[in-house]
Amino acid sequence: MIASDLHLEKGSAFARRGVLLPPYDTSATLGRLTALCDLFRPRTVLALGDSFHDGEGSERLHADDRRSLLEVMRGRTWIWLLGNHDPVPPAELGGESVETLTLNGLTFRHEPLETAEPGEISGHLHPAASVRRRGRRVRRRCFVCDGARLVMPAFGAYAGGLDVSDAAFAALFADGFTAWLLGRERVYPVSERRSRRQ
Repeated sequence: MIASDLHLEKGSAFARRGVLLPPYDTSATLGRLTALCDLFRPRTVLALGDSFHDGEGSERLHADDRRSLLEVMRGRTWIWLLGNHDPVPPAELGGESVETLTLNGLTFRHEPLETAEPGEISGHLHPAASVRRRGRRVRRRCFVCDGARLVMPAFGAYAGGLDVSDAAFAALFADGFTAWLLGRERVYPVSERRSRRQ
């Protein structure tokens, strides 16, 4: 199972700078992650970078959140990819840490490369797209894919989203893409053209 951009302890990072947010983002993110691990029972979890919002995030984990994270990690191979927010691995939590991982023709990295070979799976950009449905605009996190590369949505509760119409996506997907919007029960494919009309 792959989860990108957890951004654990983003709320506490903002609080240190005087921006007060409800301090529940880590618990909410770990709750969703635990639920998916309980449902799918993956043997390996790949955290695709920016798992913590900053280099000290793992040290600020509340004791309950630390227990939750260690519990979901127990009994599985856990691989931390290093991200721009967390370039140093959380050594005290265990698991393996790598900058990139190539496995069965797929290359996993945090930040997508414009010159990447087909098979790249990355995060970092936090893609989101909008569509009009029944007279109203709906905005959702999404996967972005052109059949050769995939950019994953951010998983973290406070991670936010960059609209797929941003130039960062055009640089990666010169020949177009499909945005796969996250719904409650499934994902919904939306063409690049349709996502840019909103």
